[in-house]
Amino acid sequence: MPQPPRLGVVVITMGDRPRELDALLASVAAQDVPADRVVLVGNGSVLPALPALPGEVTTVELDENLGCPGGRNVAIERLMAFGDVDVVIELDDDGLLVERDVFRRIRDLYAADPRLGIVGFRIADETGETQRRHIPRLRATDPMRGGPVTAFLGGGHAFSMTMLTRTGIWPAQFFFGHEETDLAWRAVDDGWQILYEPALLLQHPRTSPARHAVYYRNTARNRVWLARRRLPLPLIPVHLGVWTLLTLLRTRSLPGLRAWAGGFAEGVRTPCGERGPMRWRTVWRLTRLGRPPVI
Repeated sequence: MPQPPRLGVVVITMGDRPRELDALLASVAAQDVPADRVVLVGNGSVLPALPALPGEVTTVELDENLGCPGGRNVAIERLMAFGDVDVVIELDDDGLLVERDVFRRIRDLYAADPRLGIVGFRIADETGETQRRHIPRLRATDPMRGGPVTAFLGGGHAFSMTMLTRTGIWPAQFFFGHEETDLAWRAVDDGWQILYEPALLLQHPRTSPARHAVYYRNTARNRVWLARRRLPLPLIPVHLGVWTLLTLLRTRSLPGLRAWAGGFAEGVRTPCGERGPMRWRTVWRLTRLGRPPVI
């Protein structure tokens, strides 16, 4: 009888949310299926005293903040080096697993489907409300509708380790913004499925991405890098044109627009990393799933 997938958990922290981190780790420890390994990374910070956790616990304290994708890569590479984890679960340090069966559900989903690459959680605040931007579909209003999608949420998700060895890990140079889309497009291009499963709930404080000082600049720069790295050449100007128009219509902050313009220019003139455009059949697959890669 096949062995169930072995689970690893990754949590990255900058040390500024000690109470939230304690609560998250307590919810990890309370799962009815324990993780086999837990990796905690202090992203440019010293880790606080940690509660007891099941499984093997690895701690890493980085001298500098590598950004969310860079810090997560450090943890994933540790898990890859151990070689005994099949699925990695990544959680924001200010999130909370409300239910005790989250890891068991993830284990069962991956056991049932060898082509399952990414599972996205439902994100909801303390009142149970899910922000529109946290529903990984266009024009969607029902956060309880699960199924195959083209994107996932950075705050709570799971990856097949086999998928990561094929597609590569996070684009560390992005630092913050659009790194999920880069990874998702690579996964779909390699034939993996992305599943949004609303039964997997991560409680997370209601926030705005613009709370980050680098939001406008990084969003624009990384959007250009994303298009240059992953889209067929004819779609690059279409994708960037659509997003430029949407930004101009949505942004009410003049300083924000200035920062966005500076980031866009930076994305055009600076190296974006290795180019690996998706195939046209991937464009079609994304379109059939409801999100063509120009929107």
